[in-house]
Amino acid sequence: MLFGSIEARDDEVTCAVGDGQTNIKDKVEIPLTTPGETIKSIVNYFKNFKDLKAIGVSSFGPIELRTYSPKYGYITDTSRTGWANFNLLGTLQNYLHVPMSFTTDVNSAAYGEYIDSILQDKPILSLAYITFGKGVGAGIINDGEFIGYNGSPEIGHIIPKRHPNDLTFKGICPYQGDCLEGLVSEPAILARTGKSYKEISMFDPIWDIIAYYIAQSTIQATLITRPKKIILGGKIINEVELDKVRQQFKLLFNDYIDVGDLTEYIQMPSHSSRKLAIIGNLSLAKKKFYSEEVPSK
Repeated sequence: MLFGSIEARDDEVTCAVGDGQTNIKDKVEIPLTTPGETIKSIVNYFKNFKDLKAIGVSSFGPIELRTYSPKYGYITDTSRTGWANFNLLGTLQNYLHVPMSFTTDVNSAAYGEYIDSILQDKPILSLAYITFGKGVGAGIINDGEFIGYNGSPEIGHIIPKRHPNDLTFKGICPYQGDCLEGLVSEPAILARTGKSYKEISMFDPIWDIIAYYIAQSTIQATLITRPKKIILGGKIINEVELDKVRQQFKLLFNDYIDVGDLTEYIQMPSHSSRKLAIIGNLSLAKKKFYSEEVPSK
């Protein structure tokens, strides 16, 4: 029995096939070009697997997750050429004819972290997974279920308290300016410094400012959802920045609630986001298959 995973992000789509224990049997990267070309390549890939029971689909956003909406399964108003208002889930179902789950790319990675913790016999039953890159995304899981009925959490658009040494930068978010995403995303760092985050020394004071804002997002997640663990991922997070975030969390939070050892509470992902998304999607596909399977009489 095989299950599939499709994760659409940035400039490519990862397709994979695995078994019911999330062991990955095969994987391929497909360029994200036009919907017609990309969907054709995805369909051709999965037609090679005859025992495919269900597929977990996750995508960059914004996407419509409300199952009661006529546009459930759509990529909505994305800036990616040709993909705005595209019925991703419906198109895939039209060609592949298997049950499919549908969620955000960050949700699938968060679910992968949750499933991996169970497989490692160290279950994290509630977690907040926040990723920092070209944007800021979040997936929050409580007792195996996603938080967010009308869509996934939008932690990237909280309004953090400004750092005293960063009061003149207006932020780059077209909606709110200096929301979290407008202050800490890759484009925000470039706009503030004139450099890619890759070119900035780890000793540059900008990272103290970034950590100050990211720590506020972890405090928000702590207070609102009370998770067992917070996972911080994405391209701009490494061990140096993670330690700065923990320090800022401690200073700003001032031990208001006991969250235990911060090195255990705030961590980096257990695997790459791509692997976690595959694990998450395979598990969600399996869950979808068994929820739709008609019991034998």
